[in-house]
Amino acid sequence: MAQVHLTQVPEADAFLSKDPLALLTGMLLDQQFPMERAFAAPYTLAERLGVSELDATEIAAHDPDAFATLFAGPPALHRFPGAMAARVQALARIVRDEYGGDAAALWQTADSGSELLARVRKLPGFGEQKAKIFVALLGKQYGVELGGWREAAGPYGLDGSFRSVADVTGPDSLLKVREFKKQAKAAAKSTN
Repeated sequence: MAQVHLTQVPEADAFLSKDPLALLTGMLLDQQFPMERAFAAPYTLAERLGVSELDATEIAAHDPDAFATLFAGPPALHRFPGAMAARVQALARIVRDEYGGDAAALWQTADSGSELLARVRKLPGFGEQKAKIFVALLGKQYGVELGGWREAAGPYGLDGSFRSVADVTGPDSLLKVREFKKQAKAAAKSTN
């Protein structure tokens, strides 16, 4: 079992380490929201649901308005709680319908890194970049080293890089990733 340090909150990190749907949900929520809070949100969601692990079938079947209320908090589980609650339910439906309710089957049944990338790209809220980052996260921290995974992950799969959540293993690496993102943003601004 992986021991991740994405949230910097031991209980939330332990939850991500053991619950594949929590990990997938955290990655989905890592958008226009602080990374640590996005990845801690599945733990808080489980607490609000009164469960010890997230269940795709239960989340998919949950009343959408009641589920959005769970996301609204306080505190809110995302900057856009209603929209993200709907996306999490859409994600849960795919996990339920295509992977038998087992989020880990998404990567455990893939034959290659490129197949995994294609599967992740089809998920709601996962564009090309986020899909590559998730493949890198699985490869670097969860031991999901399918053939060609580094190539599928692109620059996020590089060993020793500090580009994304895939490279966060503690407070020091989190600071390095933030600095990389800050520099990348400044470089992008200067070319526009």
